[in-house]
Amino acid sequence: MIAAIPRLETPRLLLRPFGASDLDDLAAMLGDPVVMRFLGDGVPRDRADSWRQLTSILGHWALRGFGLWALERREDGAFLGWAGHLQHEGWPGFELAYSLAPSHWGQGYAREAAATALGYAQETLQRETVISIIRPDNARSIRVATALGAVRDRTVTFLGAEAEIYRYPAPANR
Repeated sequence: MIAAIPRLETPRLLLRPFGASDLDDLAAMLGDPVVMRFLGDGVPRDRADSWRQLTSILGHWALRGFGLWALERREDGAFLGWAGHLQHEGWPGFELAYSLAPSHWGQGYAREAAATALGYAQETLQRETVISIIRPDNARSIRVATALGAVRDRTVTFLGAEAEIYRYPAPANR
């Protein structure tokens, strides 16, 4: 049975469940080589692959009780990207993941969404150990992670390429 996927709000964003109506926007984001350079195996996805990614996102919620949210700008409902949590089989840990379409980069949305998702992981899911898996050349994601207090922990081989594990500090109240 699929548990209800929570909706979270920030001053500018709605973190909401993905739906079939997000396919066009998700396919555009995942088909962009600039976005995909640092995601997964680095290969842009076609529409069919994007559909499978969408079903994987929803399946993650069903099987793990957490996952990625679609990021929507509250002001106009625009799809910005995703943020949330992943822990696929074989993953190096409970991950805070975030990615935005390039037209929304540099506006603080990734940090805002990641901070909200990190708070959810620590407060609601009671996760003490949260990581982000970031390719070494992904300066934007490294800036988001370090702005939220993450520190570089170790280097791993991840999906066939080198990646850095950034570890977030445990909540102070535990």
